[in-house]
Amino acid sequence: MFEGQAEAMAEIMRQQPIGRLGRADEIGAAVLWLCSPAASLVVGVALPVDGGYTTH
Repeated sequence: MFEGQAEAMAEIMRQQPIGRLGRADEIGAAVLWLCSPAASLVVGVALPVDGGYTTH
């Protein structure tokens, strides 16, 4: 994704509170949970799955 753009990737990583990018399986787990009966009372919310990035 950022091949040849080490400076851009370094800046993105500096802004990530968990120190890494999220993996597809982590995003998928949140999606599966939202689609499951366990989330039946969750209505009309935004669920950031970004490793804390939106805290900036």
